[in-house]
Amino acid sequence: MRLKEKIALITGGANGIGLATAERFAKEGAKIILWDVSDGGKDVVGRLKKDGHQAIFQKVSVVNQAEVQKAVADAREHFGQIDILINNAGITKDRTLLKMSKEEWDDVIAVNLTGVFNCTHAVAPIMKEQNYGRIVSASSNVAIRGNYGQTNYVATKSAIIGMTKVWAMELGRYNITANCIAPGFIQTAMTDLMPEEVRKQTIPQIPLGKWGVPNDIANGYLYLASDEASFVSGICLTIDGGAAR
Repeated sequence: MRLKEKIALITGGANGIGLATAERFAKEGAKIILWDVSDGGKDVVGRLKKDGHQAIFQKVSVVNQAEVQKAVADAREHFGQIDILINNAGITKDRTLLKMSKEEWDDVIAVNLTGVFNCTHAVAPIMKEQNYGRIVSASSNVAIRGNYGQTNYVATKSAIIGMTKVWAMELGRYNITANCIAPGFIQTAMTDLMPEEVRKQTIPQIPLGKWGVPNDIANGYLYLASDEASFVSGICLTIDGGAAR
């Protein structure tokens, strides 16, 4: 098993990519700390335990720094260590620039960018003390190519790439790697809300001619969190069927 006895903290783990990642990591031997603002995380952890895996759920808003710090301390007390951080939580509030409100800007920045800072800032000292850690954060292929109506979202996902490169430089001396993944169009409950006509219009943009599924991203997280990627740091792995350009 590729993550045997590793302790993995996954944010936004109640559904979609986060859920697929929690299930994938558990099958590879990891003990799961699952965070979400939704109580649905309880059901996820319940299923993992039923299948014989070790897991705990903590209802955490990544925007609240004090809440994050307390949850990290509690999780460490429970498992003794934290080896892997998957910064997966994120939201969208799409609007063209001239229509976007300050609140829509602030909300997306708070979750997608400040939330990633809060979680990494709380976990990195533990990894430093252990002299081991894997930090993997969710960027997006729109950080590379831009996307109409997503000034706020693209800003956060571009910043994730930059922060990742800084963390790779700063934390590498402590045997901590920092990487990110840039997903393309992925079939999730959130994207299922998109009009069918809009979904069809995206297909010609993807050389492979199809959308990805959550496990495609979970597999990328798994690689970067595993010891197979022990000499990989500071990169952004694009998983989008060839759509980024």
